[in-house]
Amino acid sequence: MVATPIESPSLIEIAKKTRDSARQLATLSSQERDRAIEAIARSLESAAPEIIAANEADCKQAQIDGISKALLARLKLGETKLKATIDGVRDVKKLPDPVGQVQIHRELDEGLILKRITCPLGVLGIIFEARPEALIQITSLAIKSGNGVILKGGKEATRSCQTLVKVIKQGLANTKVNPDAVQLLATREEIQALLKLDEYVDLIIPRGSNDFVRYVQDNTRIPVLGHADGICHLYVDKAANIEKAVEIAVDSKTQYPAACNAIETLLVHKDTAAQFLPKVAEALGRHKVELKGDEITREFLNIAPATEEDWKTEYCDLILSIKVVDSLEAAIGHINTYGSKHTDAIATEDNFAAESFLSQVDSAGVFHNCSTRFADGFRYGFGAEVGISTQKMPPRGPVGLEGLVTYKYQITGNGHIVADYTRANAKSFTHRDLT
Repeated sequence: MVATPIESPSLIEIAKKTRDSARQLATLSSQERDRAIEAIARSLESAAPEIIAANEADCKQAQIDGISKALLARLKLGETKLKATIDGVRDVKKLPDPVGQVQIHRELDEGLILKRITCPLGVLGIIFEARPEALIQITSLAIKSGNGVILKGGKEATRSCQTLVKVIKQGLANTKVNPDAVQLLATREEIQALLKLDEYVDLIIPRGSNDFVRYVQDNTRIPVLGHADGICHLYVDKAANIEKAVEIAVDSKTQYPAACNAIETLLVHKDTAAQFLPKVAEALGRHKVELKGDEITREFLNIAPATEEDWKTEYCDLILSIKVVDSLEAAIGHINTYGSKHTDAIATEDNFAAESFLSQVDSAGVFHNCSTRFADGFRYGFGAEVGISTQKMPPRGPVGLEGLVTYKYQITGNGHIVADYTRANAKSFTHRDLT
């Protein structure tokens, strides 16, 4: 007798489970959600050897498949990175509860009270490539904020993601949080189906290439939070401290070149080019950075020419394009033309120039005299982030807990009706804020 194959659950069934579990999760107390987060951290610690082994298998296969250096760097989850990520989970636990916060408490009239109270979004759909630690960060933030989460990692991280979700569910099994609140999709085809589940999924967060993020934005009615490119800049002003600017440039490019907040273009004021360019080139050369430059830059450095396409390129590698500009205004214009509204920085000792840059550059992060690599939810004290948003509407920049909650209005009365406030001799509203 041939056994009947057991069909895997449909995506709609998975989404329903996640939605129902998320509704249960939303009713739990802050303490119950924090205990679940601690259980996840302990489960990850206990399973660290298994997680690292799965990730090493992914990295080995990815190299056979010809993965880029940038993606391989994001994929690799060694002991140090795993430990730091688990520490980040516990940092999330320490954060104030974003759910149930009273943002407005107002008397509309005697006995008629309005409250605006934060509440979870519901179900998050997270699609990401490579970085398995993102799965851990996102899951901890989702649980802290009372949301269910449906995860889809890149094929290069299949073993890592499967192991991590299994371990996370094991941690949740003995808590008040239903493990069904965390789901992992297996195939690329499920992404397109996920984008159609606007009845069950409340927010999509894509983390990947520009083309992929654009595809997601163009193929769903679900709200999308994310950024397409990380084309970040450092502008070295004519009033920059040269030694300080060199250190900032080196850190912004080489500390983790695969990150979306690493600089891809260096802009240099013409009055400081002769002094700055040889020094920064020497420093970057020690880190094996390949330099490309415009015509003026190449008068000072023997490097390859930069093309128009370079100003639009996110290298995610040890490659940096350099352009000499005539003025602060020219630097700002270049950034607003070619940048991705992610993170851009100025190195200068002129506070007026710095203020002009910070106010006029149209990016989610604008920095003065520091590395662009500080654009990160963990470094901002958010515990972790689900992604970085470059859209104008909030949330913007690194998105932590505050971007995963919405709010509802609650009104309590005692038989109050609108007619009493609209007819002749109508009653008046008091609109008195309560403490």
